[in-house]
Amino acid sequence: MKKIVVLFLSFLMFFSLNAATAAFQSENYTLSVKYNDTITPGDAIFVRMNISIPKNNKKKYDTNQFKATLQLIQDGKNVLDKAPFYSITKNKKTQPTEFLCGIPVSLWLTTEGNYSLKVIFSISEDEVQEFILPSTYKNREFNKEVIELNEANTAIKTDTSPERTAQIEKLNDILFSYLSNDIFSLKKFTTPTVSQRYTAYCGDRRVYAYSNGKSSTSLHYGNDYGVPTGTEVHACSDGKVVLAENRISTGYSVVIEHLPGLYSLYYHLSELKVEEGQMVKQGELIGKSGATGLATGPHLHWEVRLNGSAVVPEFFLKDFTFEDE
Repeated sequence: MKKIVVLFLSFLMFFSLNAATAAFQSENYTLSVKYNDTITPGDAIFVRMNISIPKNNKKKYDTNQFKATLQLIQDGKNVLDKAPFYSITKNKKTQPTEFLCGIPVSLWLTTEGNYSLKVIFSISEDEVQEFILPSTYKNREFNKEVIELNEANTAIKTDTSPERTAQIEKLNDILFSYLSNDIFSLKKFTTPTVSQRYTAYCGDRRVYAYSNGKSSTSLHYGNDYGVPTGTEVHACSDGKVVLAENRISTGYSVVIEHLPGLYSLYYHLSELKVEEGQMVKQGELIGKSGATGLATGPHLHWEVRLNGSAVVPEFFLKDFTFEDE
């Protein structure tokens, strides 16, 4: 990385009901951003960036070479998470001017402290800049519950077979994939079922009580809808089906990619209505709910992952990319 330039000509902050905005201005270009400025465990931070270069600017820039990274930092030095920006410029025949980045705020984050958002960017090889986006921390309380497992579900939960291990590795390979050109939708999500009867929530602290008297602890990574077997399940947004198969733990399962690093997951289905590689539209039927895999009763488990980490699904029911701003 080139030497960081710390001379800032202007850095302005404004706020609205829906998004915080900021502008970084140099003598050659203006970089403006919209972002959600509240750091809450289980949510995400999305930053939408626009580059404006005056036509009469003497210095020529090729924004195809633009690179930027968003970082979540604790106490000014500890980088908790980071991810690169990717172009969302709609006209592919012109130089990119709009970029987007999202990073998750861990469900495990429980310590109040000094958190900040840093953007590091370069618009040419000899110019590396960085600036802080002002933000605030808001704590979140999570439910605690004990799940009693019968003998069959205990066997699934404690299964260490090569088959289950391979399934876990395959899913992780997908969820930690980041394909910068896979931009299928910037719209806010819709819920996968019309039911609003929740039986569990993302971030629940769980103790699994096994039939043999032992137990284990974990987090619940999605929302559970208490719906009867056969209830229609719909895609929450446009995307590409990257997994559609029967898994030991999650039964008939579907995973859809929506943006680089952003995936929605649908578990314990009784039927699959899509295939891997298929493109789907928001609201399209992708399966029907059930109780396959590790399930104590019929329900739909809906999960959203960003860069491999689970994010509370309700976050994406808002205009999280600021597409409608």
